Amino acid sequence: MRRLKGNDLQRSVASLLAATTVVAGFASPLPALAFSSLHVSPLAPAQAGREKPVEQALEAPSKGIPMPDPLVNNQAGQAASSDSSANPTPDGKPAEVLFDINKAPEPVRKLREAIVEAAASGDLERLRPLMNIGGGLNQTQVSADDPGEDPIKTLHDLSGDPDGIEVLSILLDVMSTGFAHVGQGTPNEMYVWPYFAEKDIKTLSAPEKVDLMRIVTAGDYSDMLEFGGYNFYRVGITPDGKWKFFTAGE
Repeated sequence: MRRLKGNDLQRSVASLLAATTVVAGFASPLPALAFSSLHVSPLAPAQAGREKPVEQALEAPSKGIPMPDPLVNNQAGQAASSDSSANPTPDGKPAEVLFDINKAPEPVRKLREAIVEAAASGDLERLRPLMNIGGGLNQTQVSADDPGEDPIKTLHDLSGDPDGIEVLSILLDVMSTGFAHVGQGTPNEMYVWPYFAEKDIKTLSAPEKVDLMRIVTAGDYSDMLEFGGYNFYRVGITPDGKWKFFTAGE
């Protein structure tokens, strides 16, 4: 073994002492800190708001189903009032075609809103209190075959599914279009959805055809051209808010 010289020996001892001090420092426990001495910054108000549980957000009150008004401003490409292409009313004047529900009387607006909410619920029975059932000739008409039959049962039978969902979907689509004001100043005054029911189907503009084919297919439209008019479902409401009909046909 090589013998260490004096200087080498001194350096080795110094290195050994330094290493021992470092190890001892790691082995010594850290001093305990009081909780009050920890500086924790409180959440800013904006951050605190983001810390709310997900459950709380999910339990926020519903704002209801949006009204299914036209998605675009149809007035840009269509008439917003009397239109020479609309079918004439009994007094020989063209029907008034409208896209702003606020131009209808309040009873009409309220009934339309109630119909929309009932149709969107998926429950056919929700339509019952909105109809004039058991009112004889004034009963809401849903079929020309048997006007005395329960209209809810008739609609259920007309629907392509066992729960009446299809006919409710059609009703919702129909009420999403513009409407026509017909028979002004006569006992037959009415607000009719969709407005195509009171227009010459052969004169529809391109934007009006888009509106129509949100409800029917291109094949249906071809059949209507051959038939000579709109013959799908339509809704009629009197100025005082009575639901007169929800029927298909001429």
